[in-house]
Amino acid sequence: MTLPLKPAIRAEAERLFAAFQSSGAVPVDADILLPAETLLDLYGEDIRARAYVTHDPLRGEMMLRPDFTVPVVQAHMAGGADPARYCYLGEVFRQQDGRPNRPSEYLQVGFELFDRSAPEAADAEVFALFARLLADLSLRPATGDIGILMAAVRGVTTTPRRKAALLRHIWRPRRFRALLDRFSGRAPVPPHRVKLLETLAKGAPADLISAAGTFVGLRRPDEIATRAAALVEDADSPPIAAPEAALLYDLLSLEAPAMAALTHLRGITPLMPTIAPTVDRFAARLDALAAHGIGVATLPFAASHGRTSLEYYDGFVFSFHGPADLPPVASGGRYDALTAVLGQGQSIPAVGGVIRPELVARLRGTP
Repeated sequence: MTLPLKPAIRAEAERLFAAFQSSGAVPVDADILLPAETLLDLYGEDIRARAYVTHDPLRGEMMLRPDFTVPVVQAHMAGGADPARYCYLGEVFRQQDGRPNRPSEYLQVGFELFDRSAPEAADAEVFALFARLLADLSLRPATGDIGILMAAVRGVTTTPRRKAALLRHIWRPRRFRALLDRFSGRAPVPPHRVKLLETLAKGAPADLISAAGTFVGLRRPDEIATRAAALVEDADSPPIAAPEAALLYDLLSLEAPAMAALTHLRGITPLMPTIAPTVDRFAARLDALAAHGIGVATLPFAASHGRTSLEYYDGFVFSFHGPADLPPVASGGRYDALTAVLGQGQSIPAVGGVIRPELVARLRGTP
């Protein structure tokens, strides 16, 4: 049996939902049970591990709705790529293994803005709207820009395979750092591993596989050989040049007030020209934020912020934080590439975010 929501949580949810509608958003909904096969890949590793998945005899693998953004984008792109504003209110479902004090079913109230005319202005509008709605809670804002790091990786002088690996693991900071250490020569592949890979690359002999024990996994012996050959080729590739690697490490550790971060990024742009367009967009965004009354001289910025959140973010990211023992009260970001993936040839710049009303109610101390 599902118990009624506490009145304070429902009241906060309705207040936020009404505020989003007042900002021109059209209320929308999404099915609670969604097709898992296509959508799970878009969420990223964290949500894939925490999704409630089941099998329907007629529709195949299905999952309980882990968030609203992906199904809302899918519905919007199916109907066209025109400018639009949407808001929603409803339950989402995520397993909380190892975190028993966090609910596995909770309300989300969200706002999504599709607009190709001025993306940086749209970023600023969404952030300023959330900041205004949460102003009385004295939350700590955090901002970042995944696009800057992605642009930096694309500009590195290395093999296409290595660039693809780094881009794939941007949202997994520890794995990304391990790859960067290896590709830059800080942590080269041990000689004994190279020797084993060379043996596997020659055809993964049956006696070697047999000696390894019970066959575990989905890869066939020929697939293992192909993968091993790729790793041998990678081990023979020259390391990323030290100056380029140093710039990537510098970018990973960049944390500063937004205007100071912009000054730093302007300083390294001549050494890393591929980040120039994203830095220009960062500057335009700060101008737009300032026009909304946001103090950009003190607004926290970290180039790595958002790298452990949803993997469809590819630009501006933000969150609002209360006490350290609580998850973010609100979070969001830009997801232009997601609209292209779901748009079947169409795309439109898009940005949005969500607020958790039960956390707002708790911080306000309402029963």
